[in-house]
Amino acid sequence: GDLVRWRECLAAMEKTGAQWGDETTVGAGLPILNTLRTDLIATGDSVKTIEGVFSGTLSYLFNTYEPGMKFSDVITDAKEKGFTEPDPRDDLSGTDVARKVTILARACGIEVDLDSVPVESLVPAALQDWSPAPGEVLADAFIAQMEAFDDEKAELIKGAEAAGNVLRFVGVVDVQAKTVAVELRQYPKTHPFAGTQYADNICAFSTERYAPQPLVVQGPGAGAAVTAAGIYADLIRIAKSC
Repeated sequence: GDLVRWRECLAAMEKTGAQWGDETTVGAGLPILNTLRTDLIATGDSVKTIEGVFSGTLSYLFNTYEPGMKFSDVITDAKEKGFTEPDPRDDLSGTDVARKVTILARACGIEVDLDSVPVESLVPAALQDWSPAPGEVLADAFIAQMEAFDDEKAELIKGAEAAGNVLRFVGVVDVQAKTVAVELRQYPKTHPFAGTQYADNICAFSTERYAPQPLVVQGPGAGAAVTAAGIYADLIRIAKSC
């Protein structure tokens, strides 16, 4: 949320002794925030960078997309499997990943405002303010418009393949530099991010202790069961601390 509002919530929490649980705001049921706050920061480790694939939708798109495929067809496939929002631009814009990067940065003591996070949107500029014609289904009409940009996206996947890499849409927190970024990056096929499957989320913590190999948390980043488990885990932690 808004940085000022976040500060007010923290102040109120400190004043009253209240607690909140937010584990599922990043990675659904994956133990990402608890690992960061409790296992790393609270034990005195120095976190250097946090990097990850934090969108199940975008994870599925780039786990599926290969040379020779049309990006618009991959979006259609994701929509049919129920991964996309009613307006696919909500996924492709990267805004949801920016929210999660903001939460991670603040957990590291970096006061970031969501609006200040640099985001590489996958929505072509010509379609950012586009609206469907009356009677058209928004998602279907948008995907039809995306077909005009299939060749442009194809160059990205061809370039990555030629370099022996994969494409992943990631959020990055550089704790030492106090910077954040949300963008499409290439990774070697030996990198942990290249091993994601289906709609996995994955988060890599590079710290003073966990180096040169990072601490990696990976698994389903969406779904009712895992999200409910994450909320329940927060409730258990809060109950035990009372």
